[in-house]
Amino acid sequence: MPLDAICLTGVVRELREAVLGLRIEKIQQPARDQVILTLRGSRKLLLCAGASQARIHLTTAARENPAQPPMFCMLLRKHLGGGRLSAIDQPALERAVILTIDMVDEMGEPGQRRLVIECMGRYSNLILLDGQDRIIDCLRRVDMEMSEKRQVLPGLFYRLPPAQEKLDPLSISGEDFRAMLDAAPDGTEAARWLLDRFTALSPLVCRELAHADCQDGEHLLDDGDRERLAGTFSVWQGMVRGESGRRFTPWMLTRDGTPSDFSYMPIEQYGKAMEGQPWDAFSPMLDAFYEKREQAERVRQRGADLQRTAANARDRARRKLVLQEKEYAQTQDRDRLRVCGELITANLYRMEKGQSTLRAQNYYEEGCPEMDIPLDPLLTPQQNAAKYFKRYSKAKTAEKYLSEQMAAARRERDWLESVLDELSRAETEQDFVDIRRELREAGHIRGGVSGKREPRRGPSRPRAFRSSGGLRILVGRSNTQNDQLVREAFKSDYWFHTQRIHGSHVILCAEGREPDERSMTEAAMLAAWFSQGREGGQVAVDYTQVKNVKKPAGARPGMVVYDPYQTAYVTPEEELVKSLAEK
Repeated sequence: MPLDAICLTGVVRELREAVLGLRIEKIQQPARDQVILTLRGSRKLLLCAGASQARIHLTTAARENPAQPPMFCMLLRKHLGGGRLSAIDQPALERAVILTIDMVDEMGEPGQRRLVIECMGRYSNLILLDGQDRIIDCLRRVDMEMSEKRQVLPGLFYRLPPAQEKLDPLSISGEDFRAMLDAAPDGTEAARWLLDRFTALSPLVCRELAHADCQDGEHLLDDGDRERLAGTFSVWQGMVRGESGRRFTPWMLTRDGTPSDFSYMPIEQYGKAMEGQPWDAFSPMLDAFYEKREQAERVRQRGADLQRTAANARDRARRKLVLQEKEYAQTQDRDRLRVCGELITANLYRMEKGQSTLRAQNYYEEGCPEMDIPLDPLLTPQQNAAKYFKRYSKAKTAEKYLSEQMAAARRERDWLESVLDELSRAETEQDFVDIRRELREAGHIRGGVSGKREPRRGPSRPRAFRSSGGLRILVGRSNTQNDQLVREAFKSDYWFHTQRIHGSHVILCAEGREPDERSMTEAAMLAAWFSQGREGGQVAVDYTQVKNVKKPAGARPGMVVYDPYQTAYVTPEEELVKSLAEK
């Protein structure tokens, strides 16, 4: 669920206790929709304006920053760098948070700036205001064509989004709530009734209130349910207002270990279909909830153009291969062309110019059956024979050429499929830079982004793990890095790769001794996990010493041959992968 106004209230209360009064030491923008304010004490405040992940909370997750800071990040550094966070406010029942920062301008004069984050789905935004609440700039500019009700543009005064035509659930009295309930027809769906009449109530919370108070299993209003709903709504109001020591309970719902939803109160409507887990604070809960979603979104955003480029190139390679295979099949009929030429030559004595067909005995087959040979009536018999011999010679040459071209097309198709597999597991900015470079060197991308040279970066590092036996295991992030791993490994180290499916190269550093069986199994599991077989059952993984792995001359990055080898069958386990990761 998106971060609703009430849940946001709990987050704001938590942030006030944790970061109010701290100075801003660093400002970064790791992604287009994300800004991180590093505060004194190394506390990182994340502000995300992504359409499906809009939120604000403290974070501990490591994020890689672009080599060149975006313009909006530079603007924030200019106005907010070194400032002190003096206030964190949430307009009543709005999905917006206003950070007030005390700062000193270029002239040494004290002043204030405000940073507003609006967590409103696809309308989410991050807006920088001056001391008079005039917009300096924003992450997403909104003009008249985009919205007639509210524009968000530099130079305009900031206004909150238009209020919904719904009631405030916190200001309504118990008597008024019961009166509204009494006016509702019998059989009204309780959750829908709450959602239609009150703002700041998410569908999840409405369903939970209905689930707690309607006993008929259908969550429809009757006399008994009205009374129970009124009582529970009053309890809910007291919790949100902080009355009588009641407090929010950060609550995450998981299905089969995967985060599915969250709230600020216990959720019981799903029964045993989902597991509910309370958290001590909102920030770590939100960090954990959005971790996998954020990774998938980064891959989608940063890798979308690469995905499209690689997929189009793969599809072209496939179409080219189909045409080549069709042409190759036609060359397999070349012996018939030779036979036709020789039969024409043998029957020249009884042929005349202008014939369209020659009926002759095929003495190349048992029984010498008769066959009809098509002729060009405009050509002489000798010219028709020469034509068939020429077609035969051409088909013979084409067979050899097409065989080579088909092998090259298959290698290109397989390599492009491995690139697509890389993109599905890419995590960092450097991963995408490496893959982009790989595609450019292969001729599928003409130049860098916008014709500019890519910024210089240090070499990317492979994924590093430590086996139960204490041996280091390295996993390549890209085809280029796979080559590097094999090239730099010791000949006595062990190399692992999934059999007949694309995946990362894995190196088990033997450290001059024979690895234990458990370490070998764990390395095979890592090879299975970082491959297309991740979601399957048992995965076949080939392994051999690095000395047996060779790279053919002229082969694409990541393409190797190996012999001899052995095969292990393992089932990839996510928990094992996490436990082996080097801290």
